[in-house]
Amino acid sequence: MILHLYFARRFFWTFATVATVFFAFLMLLDLIEQVRRFNDATFGEVFVLALLNTPEGLYQILPLITILSTIALFLGLARSSELVVARAAGRSGLSVLAGPVGVAAVIGVLAVAMMNPIVAATSKRYHDLREMHRTGGVNALSIGSEGLWLRQGDGQSQTVIRALRANPEATILYDVSFVAYAAGGGPERRIEADEARLRTGEWQLINAKVWPLAAGVNPEEGAQHFDELIVPSTLTQDRIRGSFGTPSAISIWDLPEFIRQLDLAGFSARRHVVWMQMELARPMFLVAMVLVGAAFTMRHSRLGRTGVAVLSSILLGFGLYYIRNFAQILGENGQLNAMLAAWAPPVAALMLALGLILHMEDG
Repeated sequence: MILHLYFARRFFWTFATVATVFFAFLMLLDLIEQVRRFNDATFGEVFVLALLNTPEGLYQILPLITILSTIALFLGLARSSELVVARAAGRSGLSVLAGPVGVAAVIGVLAVAMMNPIVAATSKRYHDLREMHRTGGVNALSIGSEGLWLRQGDGQSQTVIRALRANPEATILYDVSFVAYAAGGGPERRIEADEARLRTGEWQLINAKVWPLAAGVNPEEGAQHFDELIVPSTLTQDRIRGSFGTPSAISIWDLPEFIRQLDLAGFSARRHVVWMQMELARPMFLVAMVLVGAAFTMRHSRLGRTGVAVLSSILLGFGLYYIRNFAQILGENGQLNAMLAAWAPPVAALMLALGLILHMEDG
């Protein structure tokens, strides 16, 4: 038990060190990118943008951090002959792995349960601030039991849009209402329409009725009816879908309800379903990365070919990582079942790594 705790502690501190190095590196790269992108912003604003965007990048490369930590751990243990001593004491290679595997599983669970909501919050805040710096306004979307709500703005005025439902492509809204606000903040007109079609730079409203909301004016007396009405828009299909189409911007705890609301609103929730299953499978994939890294480096350094072993483990880890991402794309496109796309790569990686370890250990 003491030996397991020792190896677990060594792996944890190695993981923490590698993660800190990567965080600093990603932070520096993103800071340079934000300075290039927003050259009219102050350094403090740019620094906040980089600080908010870095956790998402770190979260995405957790498998890479895990496999590098495993390689660093077992190379250190091999150089100090601690693996030889452990084997001489009657410990098999699989028992040596118990500590690092347990820590990787705990890190994976904590990443999904705690880091995922943090990344979702920082990612959402980052996109809001980026949109504010880019256009001077924030385009937002909210989906609830009353339908979906959109907000578009250009820095001078804001328009709130509510629709009962929409088509899956987010280009047609049904039973829609528009409330336009002037630069001073007060409402200036309200529009209700049976249908709103998004076109380049505008909404095409079908069977619309417009009420003026200026002070001292009776809205109903000044109301006008239009068979077709054009309303300018700063939104595009990609920006609407991007407002809710990035699953990583939604906490894993809120994702099931959000998926339900997407289905009720008429949108396709396939991307979010696949993402949720991928997140649930993340701890298993991190465990698989530990086993992959250990399969090539649990050997005495005097046997040579250490560089080849390290390169092989990294290449195999990258290969499994990209297979996992490819399966996610297939799942999002509907070519694979969500459960299969999310769980098949981690299970396959786990079985492959175990096979390699058993072959290396017992021949």
